[in-house]
Amino acid sequence: MSTYRDLALAHRGSARGTVLRTVGTRERRSHLTAPRVPTVGIDIGGTKVMAGVVDADGNILEKVRTETPDKSKSPKVVEDTIVELVLDLSDRHDVHAVGIGAAGWVDADRNRVLFAPHLSWRNEPLRDRISGRLAVPVLVDNDANTAAWAEWRFGAGRGDDHLVMITLGTGIGGAILEDGQVKRGKFGVAGEFGHMQVVPGGHRCPCGNRGCWEQYSSGNALVREARELAAADSPVAYGIIEHVKGDISEITGPMITELAREGDAMCVELLQDIGQWLGVGIANLAAALDPSCFVIGGGVSAADDLLIGPARDAFRRHLTGRGYRPEARIARAQLGPEAGMVGAADLARLVARRFRRANRRRVERYERYERYVQSRRTTQGSL
Repeated sequence: MSTYRDLALAHRGSARGTVLRTVGTRERRSHLTAPRVPTVGIDIGGTKVMAGVVDADGNILEKVRTETPDKSKSPKVVEDTIVELVLDLSDRHDVHAVGIGAAGWVDADRNRVLFAPHLSWRNEPLRDRISGRLAVPVLVDNDANTAAWAEWRFGAGRGDDHLVMITLGTGIGGAILEDGQVKRGKFGVAGEFGHMQVVPGGHRCPCGNRGCWEQYSSGNALVREARELAAADSPVAYGIIEHVKGDISEITGPMITELAREGDAMCVELLQDIGQWLGVGIANLAAALDPSCFVIGGGVSAADDLLIGPARDAFRRHLTGRGYRPEARIARAQLGPEAGMVGAADLARLVARRFRRANRRRVERYERYERYVQSRRTTQGSL
C-alpha cells in the first residue's frame, strides 16, 4: 500500500515542472519579494564556464571560471564541470539555488537545451540532470535571457520596461524584455537574433545555415577576418602578425581590441566593420520590436566606443522612418561579461522560494496524513 510520502516522491518531478512554469508569468512581481538569500549563477558559453555566488542586490560575492570542455566530448563532461564549480562554491557559501544561463535554445519548461550551436547539446535535459546531482533547486534559461534580466534589474536597462539585449561573444545571443518579463516565446526559443539571415548564401554558420548575423558581427567574425588578412600576408596585417610572432592561430578577439586601442589601423577598421553590421541588425530589430533601449553586452562589447560608435551610426542610417520616429537608445551593458551569471542567480532566487513553499506544503500534508494514520491506529487499538 502506497503512503502519501511515496506518492509525493513519485510526483516530485511533475511538481517541479509546474513550479517552473509559474515563474515566467510572475517574474516582475516576484523579484520584489524573493528571498534575500545567496544563489549561484552559471554562465555557459562556447569557450568558458563561469560560476559565481550572487546576493539579492546583484553583488558577486565570489566567482570561479574554467574553460568549456571540448565540444566533441559528451554533454556529461560539461555537466560534471558545472557540478564541480557549484560544490566548490558551496564549501564557502550557503547556497540556496542554482541558475544556469546556457548558450543555446532552452525549451519553454526551462529544462531541456534543445540545441546549442557551440556545444554538443541536442535535446539535453540539463535541469533534471543537474538537479539530480545537487541538493538545491536548479533553473535553466538561455544565457541572453539571464543577461537581459540582470541588466534590467541592476544595470544599463533599469527604468526601461521595453528592452532588447544583444550579447556579442563567440556568437550573438539576444533577449526581449517587456513590462518586466522576459519574452521567451511559445517554445522558449525567442530572441535568437544571431541566426537571422542577413546575407543570403553568405558564410556558413554552425547552426547549419548561411549568412547568419553572427557571422558578420560577433567575436568569431572579428577573429576570422583578422586571421584571413594575416594568412594572406596583407600589408595592413603586419602589426598583428608581428604581435603573434607569425602564429596566426594565436590571434584572439581581446587581442584585436587591445591593438585597436593602441591605434592599430587594421584592428580599428575590423571593429568598425563589426559595429556597422551590428547597427544594421539593430535597425531591423527596431522595425520589428520598437523597444526603448538596446543593451549591448558580451565579451566583444569590451571594445566600447570602437564598436558601439559605428553601431550607432549605422543604426541611424538604416532605421526605418528615420527622422520621423523616436530612436531607441543604445547602451553598453554595465555588468559586463558577468551579466548572464548574475541574471541566472537572480532568477534562481525566485524558484528557490517556490520550491521552499512547495516543499513546505508537501511536508505539512504528509504530517497531517501521519497524524490521521496515528489517530486511526489509536482508535482501532482502543476498540
